[in-house]
Amino acid sequence: MSPSQMSPLDRKINEHFGGLVVRKDLVKAVKGNAVLPSYVLEYLLGQYCATADENSIETGIETVKDIVAKHYVTRSEAGLVRSQIREKKLRKVIDRISVNLNDKHDIYEATFANLGINKVAVPASTVKKHQKLLVGGVWCIADIEYQHDDDDKSIPWVLESLKPIQLSSFDFDGYLAARKQFTTDEWIDTLIQSIGFTPDAFGRRSKFLQLVRLIPFCERNYNLIELGPKGTGKSHIYGEFSPHGMLISGGEVSVPKLFVENRAPYKIGLVGYWDCVAFDEFAGKAKRVDKSLVDIMKNYMANKTFSRGIETLGAEASMAFVGNTQHTVAHMLRHSDLFDELPTKFHDSAFLDRMHFFVPGWEVDILRGDMYTSDFGFVVDYLAEILKQQRNFDYSHLYANDFQLSEQISTRDRDAINKTFSGLVKIIFPNQDATTKELEELLVFAIEGRKRVKDQLMRIDQTYADVRFAYTNAEGQEEVVKTLEEELYPAIYYKSGEPESDTEEVAHKIEPTKQSPTAAKSGAEEGHVTVKENQRGIDFDTLFGPYVVGAKKIVLTDPYVRIFHQARNLMEFIETIARVKPDDERVEIELLTSEEEFSPEKQLEFFEKIQKNCLPIGILFSWTFDTTIHARHIVTDTGWKILLDRGLDVFQRYDTNDSFAISNRLQKHRSCKAFEVTYLRQ
Repeated sequence: MSPSQMSPLDRKINEHFGGLVVRKDLVKAVKGNAVLPSYVLEYLLGQYCATADENSIETGIETVKDIVAKHYVTRSEAGLVRSQIREKKLRKVIDRISVNLNDKHDIYEATFANLGINKVAVPASTVKKHQKLLVGGVWCIADIEYQHDDDDKSIPWVLESLKPIQLSSFDFDGYLAARKQFTTDEWIDTLIQSIGFTPDAFGRRSKFLQLVRLIPFCERNYNLIELGPKGTGKSHIYGEFSPHGMLISGGEVSVPKLFVENRAPYKIGLVGYWDCVAFDEFAGKAKRVDKSLVDIMKNYMANKTFSRGIETLGAEASMAFVGNTQHTVAHMLRHSDLFDELPTKFHDSAFLDRMHFFVPGWEVDILRGDMYTSDFGFVVDYLAEILKQQRNFDYSHLYANDFQLSEQISTRDRDAINKTFSGLVKIIFPNQDATTKELEELLVFAIEGRKRVKDQLMRIDQTYADVRFAYTNAEGQEEVVKTLEEELYPAIYYKSGEPESDTEEVAHKIEPTKQSPTAAKSGAEEGHVTVKENQRGIDFDTLFGPYVVGAKKIVLTDPYVRIFHQARNLMEFIETIARVKPDDERVEIELLTSEEEFSPEKQLEFFEKIQKNCLPIGILFSWTFDTTIHARHIVTDTGWKILLDRGLDVFQRYDTNDSFAISNRLQKHRSCKAFEVTYLRQ
């Protein structure tokens, strides 16, 4: 990919972060069958492919493939590799290495997970320099030799050198300076590409839901939980993204492994060495859980300390809990709560009250092939070091000059909101230069994530009092924050089963401006509809069906009906008209749009196919190109004018190639973009 073929954002990324970025599709190109985390592969790619020059990339790919093929140890070939080391044909290996202290002989001994060797002597200086070797193991590049002697007790394996796979150093001031060259939207998209996704596949709220997963790496003692359907990438960040995170598969761990051994010398566990400890597959009611573990976790998550023996210890590791749900949000709200899938001992109000943010995993789309990017992003190890560098900072005060949290919000709720807000500032605005509007956006998002936790606690434990999650702006106006679930399901969201007295109607219902007697038969009335990003349950039959009943001529004005998904939206609008049109009536539909600049023949092909296929059912479709139009609306000969701030392009990306995907068949199961519709009677 030459610079001229790159997107403007990719060119900008390479200009300001040259040598620190890599094309994200290269990981798949080099991974093959190697069971290696992404950060290990991107570390290698960063050494040889951190360039935009296509020839250098091709050469680098081959070099990395050769390194992985020669030096990465698979368990199935461990015997062959050991033989090659013995015969001096190989000495450098890539493996996950863990170290234990043999207190009987007072030496440190390494275990190579894939190579299958253990009790390899490690210098104390190496262990002191890389203490994570003692807890959970670290991916390393190691030089190892075989030196056999006649002593039956000696170990023939000799470790010559060991280098953990992580960035050795970086220029944080240079990072801050380069960040200033990007707009907020450009920077968010750069981060999304760095995670491995294409920004166009996500709305702004969905991008925030991806970025909030990074907060445990940049915020000390941050507790996050995400529950949602399978296949949304919940655990990817914690297992693949950073060498400073530890993912516990199965979500099960012992007290000594997580915190500290219960006998002298009280060796500290995972929380003492890792920035983030994540629990995968955390949900599951049938799971057996050690109650003492839950009790120690409660204390640690609230106070950052834990006790074992006579000593009180502290640590800074953040905790992330991710698990799958089996039911829809509506089902959980009607029958239990949004934490319903958790094991019984974790389905505890005191434990859950320690959560700073609840990620609504049901809003995150199941990952599809078209969601992954082939554009440039940071080498993840570089981004991981940036986040780690900021763990010492606290930006929770930045909104204080412009906004004040409601006095009803408790200290614990306030701390949770502040930590999320601070984490998002570190990720998106490391220079602390956000505008007032941008600060408000982060604050509202942080409040919503904590409110989601608190609202479910009130269902689980009736002793929790209602809290008004609101804030006051500089003008003294109070803004109440609601979760998206609250907006969608007010009748079943609240613990009493009824919405609060000042709760508005659910977001996709029409807010009437006045009754229209002539339209009463169809159910149409003047009014306004506001739909939030990621909201579901919306379809054209509901939005437009009542307003096109009886119409003989309908004019749709939308300058952006040019490419396939926009033409598909048009066809689905026509389908709505077809469903309400009597079979013996004829309807004319005229489209006013602009001509596609780069492939007008394709756009024309779409329109001709629509015209041909509508004619047999009594719908006459025509179109006119007009380069001067900007407004988007629908006008009917029955007197309705419908103002569309996004035209018909109201749905987020979904898999149009999968005929069996429910979102492909039914509009109401698609995630929406944020949009508004206004209905006027002319």
